[in-house]
This record gives sequence, C-alpha cells and structure tokens, in this order.
Amino acid sequence: MMKTDFIPVLIAIVSLLIGYGIGYLIRKLHWEKQAENARNDAQHLLENAHTKLDAIKAEVEVAKQTAKTVRQEAENNKKAQILEAKEEIRAYREQTENDLSKQRIELSHRDARLQQKEDAIQEKEKDLSKKDAQLTQTKNQLEQREADFTQKQTEADDLLAQRQKKLYEVAELSKEDAKKIILADLSNQLDSERAELIRNSNEQAQAKADRFARQILVDAIQSSAADTVAETTVSVVELPNEEMKGRIIGREGRNIRSFEALTGVDLIIDDTPKVVTLSGFDPIRREIAKRAMERLIKDGRIHPARIEEMVDKARKEVNDDIYEAGEGALIELGIHKMHPELVKVLGRLKYRTSYGQNVLAHSIEVGKLTGTMAAELGLDERLAVRAGLLHDIGKAIDHDIEGSHVEIGVELARKYHESDIVVNAIAAHHGDVPKLSFIAELVVAADTISSARPGARSESLENYIRRLTQLESIASGYQGVSQAFAIQAGREIRVMVEPDKISDDRTTILARDIRNQIEKEMEYPGNIKVTVIREKRAVAIAK
Repeated sequence: MMKTDFIPVLIAIVSLLIGYGIGYLIRKLHWEKQAENARNDAQHLLENAHTKLDAIKAEVEVAKQTAKTVRQEAENNKKAQILEAKEEIRAYREQTENDLSKQRIELSHRDARLQQKEDAIQEKEKDLSKKDAQLTQTKNQLEQREADFTQKQTEADDLLAQRQKKLYEVAELSKEDAKKIILADLSNQLDSERAELIRNSNEQAQAKADRFARQILVDAIQSSAADTVAETTVSVVELPNEEMKGRIIGREGRNIRSFEALTGVDLIIDDTPKVVTLSGFDPIRREIAKRAMERLIKDGRIHPARIEEMVDKARKEVNDDIYEAGEGALIELGIHKMHPELVKVLGRLKYRTSYGQNVLAHSIEVGKLTGTMAAELGLDERLAVRAGLLHDIGKAIDHDIEGSHVEIGVELARKYHESDIVVNAIAAHHGDVPKLSFIAELVVAADTISSARPGARSESLENYIRRLTQLESIASGYQGVSQAFAIQAGREIRVMVEPDKISDDRTTILARDIRNQIEKEMEYPGNIKVTVIREKRAVAIAK
C-alpha cells in the first residue's frame, strides 16, 4: 500500500520537471526573439538617425545659402533705398526751386499791379480835384441862377400886381371879383396839372400791372370751368298715373300731413297731370323729401309708418352723399387734412345755390383760381386753395343759424382750427374787415371772377333795374353832367358832360370821382367801366 501511494507522487514530480523544462525552452526562445527584435529596432533607429542627420545637414546648408541670399538682397535694397532717397531729395530740391521761382515771379507781378493801382489812384485823385473844381464852379452858377430866379420872381410879382391893378382899372372890378377871376385861372391850371398827374400815374401803373395781371387771370380762368345752373326752390316728382295722387294724399290727408311734418317741405298736389311738387327753401330737406317720395311711389305702400321709414333712409343717403361731396371737393383740390365735421359742412354746399350758382361748384372754382394765381405769384398755393374753398362755408348752414354767412364761416373756421390767414380771407372776402394777407386779396379776385362770368348767376329783374337806376343816379349827381346811360347790362356807365362847364382835364377827374363813389356805395359783380364824354359842336348856317 505504501508503494502504490508513492507512484502518483513521482509521476507528478516528473510532470513538473518536464513542464519547467519546456517552459524554460519556450521562454528562452521568446527572449531570443525579443532580443533579435530589439537589435533590429536599434539598427532601424540608427539608420533613421543617420538619415535625419543628413537632412539636418542639408537644411543647415540651405539655411546658410538663404542667409547669404538675404544678406545680399538687404545690401541691394539698402543701396536702392539710398539711391531713391537721393533722387527724392534732388526732385524736392528742384520742386522747391521751381516754387521759389514762381513766388518770385508772382511777387514781381504783384509789385507791378500795386504800382498800377498807385498810378490809378493818383489819376483818380487828379480827376477828383478836377471834379471838385467843377462842382465849385457849378455851385457858383446855381447860386447865380438862384439870384436871377429870385429877381425874376420879384419882377413876376410886380407884373402880377400891375395886372391886377389894370384889371381893376379896365374892368372896373372890385378886389373880390378880380380875386375870383385869378382863383378861377389858378383852379383851371391846378385841374390841368392834377389831371396830367392822374393820367401819368394811371398810365405807369397800367403799363406795369395790366399785362401781368391779365396773364395771371387768363391762366387762372382757363384752368377751371364750371357749369351754368339755375336757381330753384321746388322739386318735381313724376307719377306713374293719376291714381297715385289719391294714395299720396291718404285718408283725410293724413299722408300729406305726415310727409310734411317729417320732411319740413310743402307737398303740393294740383291739376298738373302725373306730377307732384315739393316746395321748400332748404335744398337738403327738399332733396330728402324728393328721394323719399320716389321710394314711396316705387314701393306703392304709402302710409305714415312707411313714410317715416323712407324718410329716414333718404336722410341717411343724403348725409352720406354730403360727406362724399365734401371729400370729393378735397380730393379734387388736393387738400389732405380737414376736420371731419368741417368736411360734412362743406358737403352741404352741394345742395346750396346763390343767385342760381351752385355754391360747392363755385367754392371749388374759387379754390382753383386762387391757387393758380398764388402759384404764379410765388405764394403758398395749398393755403390759397384752402382759403378759396372755404370762403363761402357759412352759406352751408346760414338757413339754420342767425347771422351773415361771413360771420358763420369765420366761427366755423375758428372752431375747427383753421389758420389765421384762412379765417381772415373768409372774413374779408366781402370787405367787412381789412385784408391782412395777399391771399385774401386773391380770394376776393377769384370770387369776383367766378361769380361775374357770363351765366354764372341769375338775378331778379327788380334788383337789376335798381342797380342800373342807382348807377345812373350817381353819375347824374355831379355838376356839369347832362346825361348818364348805364349800358352793357350795367357793366359800363357813359356820362355826357356840358363842354362849357367841364374842361377836358376835368373829365379825367370826374371819371375818377364817379368810380370812387360807385365803389363806395354800390355792390355789384365784376367791374363797371366809367366813360366820360365831352363833345362841343359849333354850328353855323349859311344863307
């Protein structure tokens, strides 16, 4: 049993010895291989080191060559810069010498000019000395003439006294009568001189102003055009048949009463076939009534409730049209900013007429004319257009508010913050207050052009005859006037004078006096020409 146990142990020991031997052999082979690899690596590193050393030597050689080249280039650049600096110094020296030469030449020229000026001054001093001597001589001559004139005036006074004395002796006149004759002679002389001054001043003013003013007015008038309209206070509505009149009247006239109460317009139904008439002085109410009546006739249902509904719709439509009309006027004239309430008031002028002329169309026309004339004169065109458009704004509500349209227009313009120039143009366009700007003068001129053109306005026969009578009465009121005739629809007055009482020179003064009185006492559109005619006839009959 002991022997059996020893055998495995022996086997194990042998196995260990064999494994150790094999491991040693394997390790030895590995070490040898590593040593071989190390020798190879060392050899490879040595070869690389030699290669790098050769490359470094080559680079050092190249660096030496580069350094040599750089030194050579630096030396060359240094020499080039030295040469360039020498060239610049030479050029600067030449430029300086040229500048000095030019300055020397300029100084010599200045010296020459100064010498010339000194010579000229000396010549002027000589001329002044001569003129001083001449002035002294002229002064002496004037003093001599003044003395001669004084002497002649004294002689004239003596002659005048002798003439007066002879008049007393020959005519046996009293001193007062002779004085009247002399004063009459002096009055005639003064009238002659006064008339000559008036003619000369008028000719000079017309020579300077007529052509320019005429050109401005012609350009302004040609740039605008307006329709001719007729004034009316009634509107006519056509009916489809005669039976519609009964439906409009209603039971016991209730429809008529309701319609008139809601619109403020008189509804007239007479024997005229197939029409009814709407009468009223307020054009806006009349327009509302007309639209409401047309709607009622088209609908066919006519009773108080339906009338009220149609009147409300028509009123809304007219109010919209009024605002659109105001905006349209602003757009047409190029005005961009205006208070909305003032635009509404402006639009109401669409339904307002003055002597048959539509006031909105008239206001637009005046705005265009004023703007055109202001542009020609170099004034503020936009402000002039605005003043011309708003000059009659008060007429939009003068049926509802007491006061003249001028006063109402001024209040409206101030209320909605219009400029002082526009307010003054409104206030002064009928001469109620002084004109504070040239734009106000242009508004007056444009208003006259627009209202005085042919067909612009209608006028009652009574007012027309009254104006002609007043015109002839003013002219006939002057002493020496034999007859006066208003012609060309009152645009000219011809005055016939007695030749024995009015001289030729006096006719000029008489024409101006009549003109001034007409401007002061009368109101009229456009201009009135005053023509004074003096004619003397001598008749002899041979037998």
